[in-house]
Amino acid sequence: MEEISDREILDRFANVKTRNDAFNVLVRQYQQRLYWHIRKMVLDHDDADDILQNTFIKAFKALDNFREDSKIYTWLYKIATNECITFLNNKKKRFFVPMVDVEYQLSQNLETDAYFSGDRIQMKLQQALLTLPDKQRLVFNMKYFDDLKYEEISEILGTSVGALKASYHHAVKKIEEFIKQI
Repeated sequence: MEEISDREILDRFANVKTRNDAFNVLVRQYQQRLYWHIRKMVLDHDDADDILQNTFIKAFKALDNFREDSKIYTWLYKIATNECITFLNNKKKRFFVPMVDVEYQLSQNLETDAYFSGDRIQMKLQQALLTLPDKQRLVFNMKYFDDLKYEEISEILGTSVGALKASYHHAVKKIEEFIKQI
């Protein structure tokens, strides 16, 4: 599928007659990348689908007001990231359990997840990621898996590049320690 430019999507979306078509193009163009970004944060397929749907609902409601300060994908990525953070925070509050228990539950879900097709090493990496604080896990995922530049991550998270580099460095060290203990 050929990607359609942000300008063309926005122009089509501005026209009431082509609005739905434009949004369908936007969803098709970005849903897979956003799904995997979300999935790496919440691990569960059903939760990732729900968060992805919420992301697109918010985007549809706000696309008229998109200021074009960034690319549409960056904007969607920021919405998805915020939805993930909200979901994880609500999950912690809802269960009234220590984060260690939530991590254990996510780890167990990962091991029994029919949609996870990774080998033993990938499983250990995902389990190591669960031991990280949410922000470090998010920064690690964005840098390592999504190959975003620190400047892009800074724009999405509203955090300085220096703070992001520190978060990534700490995440890598914690992951190395976790894997050494295996």
